[in-house]
Amino acid sequence: MRIIRDPAFIAQTDRGAAAAIGNFDGVHLGHQAVIDLTRNAANGAPVGIVTFEPHPREYFAPDAPPFRLMNAAAKANRLEKLGLDVLFQVPFNDALAALTPREFAQNILSDMLGLTHVVVGEDFCFGKDRAGNADDLRAFGAQMGFDVTIAPMLATSAGNVSSTAIRQALTDGQPRIAAQMLGHWHRIDGPVITGEQRGRELGYPTANMSIDGLHPPKFGVYAVKVDVLEGPHAGSYNGAASIGVRPMFGVNTPNCETFVFDFSGDLYGTQLSVALVDYLRGEEKFDGLDALITQMDADCARARDILADV
Repeated sequence: MRIIRDPAFIAQTDRGAAAAIGNFDGVHLGHQAVIDLTRNAANGAPVGIVTFEPHPREYFAPDAPPFRLMNAAAKANRLEKLGLDVLFQVPFNDALAALTPREFAQNILSDMLGLTHVVVGEDFCFGKDRAGNADDLRAFGAQMGFDVTIAPMLATSAGNVSSTAIRQALTDGQPRIAAQMLGHWHRIDGPVITGEQRGRELGYPTANMSIDGLHPPKFGVYAVKVDVLEGPHAGSYNGAASIGVRPMFGVNTPNCETFVFDFSGDLYGTQLSVALVDYLRGEEKFDGLDALITQMDADCARARDILADV
């Protein structure tokens, strides 16, 4: 999959694509349904995605609490697995935010990207003040030479599928409900960073990862699947992860600390993908380290039992 981060300099070979438009945060089942419609409508044209970086919500409310389900790199990795040809990462800036709906359709979709078919969800809004809707886009397409397909909202046994509903499931400590809507486990992706190395002293060395900029799941301990994405230890493992502020050790920045079962090796700087499978318990402040270690033993035993059936 080709990633085009400056569509102003798009190659002629990447024009004429059929593309789905949206933020695709989480790349959930609803997004995947939109992508399937795009693939079916392509008729031999390249199949693409038009998304925006930074996320428009980050642009308009930079001081709001973190909300993203995945960062740009993780989203690109997930989209690539779906067999797309091209990802257009359109920079979201003052100039783009000021475009009227008609200007966005003409300047970006038609003139800049040269799209031949566009697929959007039925709740799609675009242009300055989100003044344009999916029906407006269909009318513009008829005038400007691109077809438009409007995808209905997808519903599952977990309810209507949306990034908002997935965030709520994670906030509630329900990663399996989130997974029902995602079509895959919710993952935290990123490099292993240097921590305080307390886990090593307790007999539980952990791989520490930042969750900065991401919607924080409910703080606590999880049974997890761990993919080491590169290096000599690349592969899939089981483990237990603690997400939160580590109340036993003062006031700390929230992060994700993962103990990888049956593993020995150095993961510093390595890219990991940690999938949340089950929420085990909330964060606690214990009376002492012995009590903490006893609880960690119990957490890991329970996680092993859960993951044996996953």
